[in-house]
Amino acid sequence: MQKLIECVPNFSEGKDMTIIQAIANAIKAVSGVSLLDIDPGISTNRTVVTFVGDPDSVIEAAFQAIKTAAQLIDMRKHKGEHPRMGATDVCPLVPISNVTKEEAIEYAHKLAKRVGEELNIPVYLYEFAAQSSQRQNLADIRAGEYEGFKEKILLPEWKPDYGAAVYNETAGQTVIGARDFLVAYNVNLNTKSVKRANAIAFDIREKGRGKTLSGEPVLDENGEQIRIPGNCKFVKAIGWYVAEYGIAQVSANLTNIVETPVHVVFDAAVKSAFDRGLRVTGSELVGLIPKKCLTDAGKYFLEKQQLSAGQSEEELIHIAVKSLGLADLKPFNPHEKIIEYKLETSNSALTDLTIKDFVNLTASDAPAPGGGSIAALAGALGASLGAMVANLSIGRKGLEDKWKFYSDWAVVGQGLKERLLFYINEDTNAFNKVMEAFRLPKNTPEEKVARKQAIQQANKYATQIPFQVIQTAFEAYPLLETMIKEGNPNSITDAGVGALCIHTAIEGAALNVLINIGSIEDEAFTSHLKKEVASIRELSTQRKQAILDFVEGKIAVS
Repeated sequence: MQKLIECVPNFSEGKDMTIIQAIANAIKAVSGVSLLDIDPGISTNRTVVTFVGDPDSVIEAAFQAIKTAAQLIDMRKHKGEHPRMGATDVCPLVPISNVTKEEAIEYAHKLAKRVGEELNIPVYLYEFAAQSSQRQNLADIRAGEYEGFKEKILLPEWKPDYGAAVYNETAGQTVIGARDFLVAYNVNLNTKSVKRANAIAFDIREKGRGKTLSGEPVLDENGEQIRIPGNCKFVKAIGWYVAEYGIAQVSANLTNIVETPVHVVFDAAVKSAFDRGLRVTGSELVGLIPKKCLTDAGKYFLEKQQLSAGQSEEELIHIAVKSLGLADLKPFNPHEKIIEYKLETSNSALTDLTIKDFVNLTASDAPAPGGGSIAALAGALGASLGAMVANLSIGRKGLEDKWKFYSDWAVVGQGLKERLLFYINEDTNAFNKVMEAFRLPKNTPEEKVARKQAIQQANKYATQIPFQVIQTAFEAYPLLETMIKEGNPNSITDAGVGALCIHTAIEGAALNVLINIGSIEDEAFTSHLKKEVASIRELSTQRKQAILDFVEGKIAVS
């Protein structure tokens, strides 16, 4: 499995596109990385760049970008709304796939050491890579900003982690680290007042605000100001004025989007603004966002309306964009802002074809798509029919109070559908892996051994994919069984057709498993798989027939 790291450096230049493009070109020149996003801000005079790749390539690209920024950006002339301390202000590494937190920390050290030694830029490590608690928080390191570091860097407690403790007048200082995925998110307000924006920021951020009495700070027994915590954990926020939009914003960093997702921060800002006589007009994403953030937001806003959250991925994202007002300031293109979409490298996926083109390709002399992909498609159609019945049951007379019950089942159906759609493409990919293994050289004894091992691994994978289709399709039976008994009675036959599709998917995928097993020498693997497939096939036959008997019984009565 490929190792992937994301890098999201922030550069202190948001106006001069020549400089920004030069930094981007330095990244693109490194093979093994994909440049996903460039997001410049004029008022902040700051650009956020996002790229991903294998760890070594990402480290090389990050170094080249930092080097280019140091050559082209003169911090003595820099002015901007966003806090900053260097030409490359911060450069976080984010483990994306098959990279542990510990490995990301090692790569952060590797990059920081090289920047400090080769570029003579003082480097501080933060978040996971921090070597002391004092340096975990970026805001604590950056306090005083570029101007303040002339004195700060001389303090023993602020000696850089890498590089000499010498103030770099032109390039400034840089913070490098490893962290979880961070969402940079701005909430738009119908005011120009930074004071009001800050008040809302203090309401929502975890750090909150300092407690005062008659305008004086209230201190604890240690002489520190007592703090009133904000409403959202894992959120850092400040207020600022954005001249290019003519509004104030609450600018937030969400450091744990599982515990505190985007829609929770948005609603907290809406409430705080309303309480202060203001309005939130929309919001803005800086950089990229994981797809799940927007699909979860779509579900959240649909459920607030007591509507079904069991919608397609595209519809959930549409609802999220509208509800969060992500197109308030400029057009929002999901394919440019969602990280999974940006990582898609091919437009030739079977699931992107029209129905007619898919059927024509299947009927051609091309070896794929074949029976495995068709089996997965049948399963996706069966799960979709179950979701449809659930959605058609919401709001039906006499069932109004059960909207959440049906919504939850529709979500189940949509989830199964998405997994089975993935297997339509992956079955073809698995077939291609087998063909690639057979094309490996076999000129020497070593090559023959390596080729045989590759063929065995490819055949195992080509067997596991249809087996996963069987398992996933089988999970749709509870949905269909529930819908024929408790769903919209006018759609009972749709659920029946769904059961037939699910059974077809299981039987079809089983044939693929059984034919591929014959090429696998691992007897323990094949024996286990045969037993599992036989058991599921038998249960599927029983449950499919029970659904059809029930449906036909209801039809006969009516």
